[in-house]
Amino acid sequence: MATNEPYYTSEQICIPSEFPDILLQFSKAAIRTQPTDIVAWSAAYFRALASGQIPPVKDRMEMPVSTQKIDTGLTMGLLKILHRQFSSRGTISLKEIQDKYDDLNIPREQFDDIVQIGTFNGDVQWDHFLVVAMTKISKNLTDTLIKICELLTSDPPGANARIPFEQWKKFYRYLAELDGDIRQEQIKDVIDYLSNEWIIRQNGMIHPRNFLHPECPKLEP
Repeated sequence: MATNEPYYTSEQICIPSEFPDILLQFSKAAIRTQPTDIVAWSAAYFRALASGQIPPVKDRMEMPVSTQKIDTGLTMGLLKILHRQFSSRGTISLKEIQDKYDDLNIPREQFDDIVQIGTFNGDVQWDHFLVVAMTKISKNLTDTLIKICELLTSDPPGANARIPFEQWKKFYRYLAELDGDIRQEQIKDVIDYLSNEWIIRQNGMIHPRNFLHPECPKLEP
């Protein structure tokens, strides 16, 4: 049956040489990330590539976190994406963080909850926003600090998850301040113990087994 559509032969169709690899990398990224809104995520992915930014791609596929307080839509994998996108900049506008949350289809009410907990407004320190977001997928303050170590470490998966002690102290003090029920004496006891018993022997690094040690003062009441 005749049609009015033009007929093309394979010789007439020019496929850019980089096109197959772009599609291959996109497909791999989508499979690893498992976005809940594939269209919105795809738009964010190609916008990032076009502007030379870090695309919203997980390192690997992950199973849903069963220990979350509520179904926030957040996972360690998504927080790793956001950290890669923002960590080098220090201070970020809330609007930009919100846009990245929307790209990943994280519920807006969960973003608003994090903003309220941290009393964030305008430009915020990314480390502060990150650790408050981490509380949403953690059981308590101690679990939050374990997950922070796992997210920030340069150690391979399954290793000690070490991070600099000075960085850990900032997270602990900030979380304790937000908690409001942790006395300054308790914070000092924790930091003094870790400094004297472990950090001096570990080249200024800390890992979760140090602050989970039975002799370590409790991080929280």
